[in-house]
Amino acid sequence: MPTAYGASQYRKTDVESASPVRLVVMAYDLAIKGCDQKDFETTAKAVLALQSALDFDYAEVAGGLLALYQWVMECLRAKDFDAARHTLVELRDAWATVEKRLNSGGGIEVTKVGAPATSEKM
Repeated sequence: MPTAYGASQYRKTDVESASPVRLVVMAYDLAIKGCDQKDFETTAKAVLALQSALDFDYAEVAGGLLALYQWVMECLRAKDFDAARHTLVELRDAWATVEKRLNSGGGIEVTKVGAPATSEKM
């Protein structure tokens, strides 16, 4: 049976070796788990991490995501974890699609975390 230390080391290695897009998906997973547990602190930390990763060189995309993250934070402050979760799941699914396409070698080229579809290869 794995120890808590072993699990912690595994997570650390997983994070250290993850691509930027994978890290975004992992942050969404943590935020969604926090919503499921009605854990304001965990969810807020994950959303703030996502917010801090935005790349404002792509102002339109980053601005749209920032507005969504701010709305999620408002939901959390109002203890509306279901609304926050719904939005986070939708965003996570979009990023997971980007990750899947990147891993399959087709379709999307990501140059910065704040802009999942900065250019497309068709």
